[in-house]
Amino acid sequence: MRPTPRSTTARPTAPVGRAVPRPRRAEAAPGTVRTTVLPGGLRVVTEAVPSVRSVTFGIWAAVGSRDETPALNGATHYLEHLLFKGTERRTALDISAAVDAVGGEMNAFTTKEFTCYYARVLDADLPLAIDVVCDMLTSSVIAPEEVEAERDVILEEIAMTEDDPGDGVHDLFAHTLLGDSPLGRPVLGTVDTVNGLTRDRIARFYRRHYEPSRLVVAAAGNLDHAAVVDQVRAAFERGGALNGTADPAPHRTGSRTVRTAGRVEVQERPTEQAHLVLGMPGVSRHDERRWALGVLSAALGGGMSSRLFQEVREKRGLAYSIYTHTSGYADCGIFGVYAGCRPDRLNDVLAICRDQLSDVARHGLGDEETRRAIGQLAGSTVLGLEDTGSLMHRLGKSEVCWGRQLSVDEMLERIAAVTPDDVRQVAREVLGRRPSLSVIGPLDDRQAARLPDAVA
Repeated sequence: MRPTPRSTTARPTAPVGRAVPRPRRAEAAPGTVRTTVLPGGLRVVTEAVPSVRSVTFGIWAAVGSRDETPALNGATHYLEHLLFKGTERRTALDISAAVDAVGGEMNAFTTKEFTCYYARVLDADLPLAIDVVCDMLTSSVIAPEEVEAERDVILEEIAMTEDDPGDGVHDLFAHTLLGDSPLGRPVLGTVDTVNGLTRDRIARFYRRHYEPSRLVVAAAGNLDHAAVVDQVRAAFERGGALNGTADPAPHRTGSRTVRTAGRVEVQERPTEQAHLVLGMPGVSRHDERRWALGVLSAALGGGMSSRLFQEVREKRGLAYSIYTHTSGYADCGIFGVYAGCRPDRLNDVLAICRDQLSDVARHGLGDEETRRAIGQLAGSTVLGLEDTGSLMHRLGKSEVCWGRQLSVDEMLERIAAVTPDDVRQVAREVLGRRPSLSVIGPLDDRQAARLPDAVA
């Protein structure tokens, strides 16, 4: 996912002279997750963390770039920008000033399958955060002049991404592997599609996808669940968005996505490094093999002791950055290896990566290697949930993607249950497939001609 900054992080303390009362402590035990479904199908999920003085509040919309037609590519991200530009009660300045004035921070991000808007504030300021974020989601004006002004901002964002080949190569690889399917298109859209989006088309997209049954409210920190529910209900009723008694929309199951093998795409640019992603289809987020694939990814390229880091960087000094990554969507997934290296080292790096993937596909991992990867994945999972923002992210994503909450203990149990045989099996099934390759960099004709050999 790619966050889109809206404001700089404000100082963590309250403005001088402002008294910050201590709110009522959370009544539930620490770590307790509670869910309430409001009229219209709006889900409110909270986790109480009484030991902190902050709360992160977010609203998740079950819509991403894969829900766009080719002509609407970029509409979800465009809309994300526009919801910050004013409501019936607040101007764009009012929105940002309200959160800045209490030392909070506000942001949003758009992905292929969902969008999230959130604010992190002191616990005493949670009612303000709820009111502001809910107001944005229910009562955005989407003024024509703001659509035109923000168009240039988004075009600058696209240009910024194109200036960062280490980021852009992942978008290129999605297209290489998934073709012209919705998942293969960039979240930001293209210059042509963004220029073609009108105010009316964006407004229709907003009305269609931001109804309560497609939204999830998630909050974590020093909070009281009942109070959050009451405040969210009032904010949505104020925006006229809690009509009807619809059930929550089912979580996304996806549709058949085109996947390719052995495809090579190259974008020649005068960069100092060549940036590459070598990969193949992974598994969907609903596939139980995802736990074993996570362990496999950790062992291959998840840390300084991983195979690829050791072979490419430590032993040979061929690259500074090399890692593996997985992405799980509703109906498919991606497994990839990223590396950035000098152009004259590209073929050597590719050869090592290909050899390592082939070796693990044939032989799997050793027992000790598997145990080390399980420990690394378990530790990183827990350490990544040590703040209210991460907890809110887990709550919202779980509800949007799976329709249920997966506790930290349950995640750790799933990771610990992975066996060397599980890893060997998923390695054969995933790494045994013919890979595809994306490269951005200053390649000469001879280098480009040799790239198909890397995926043969």
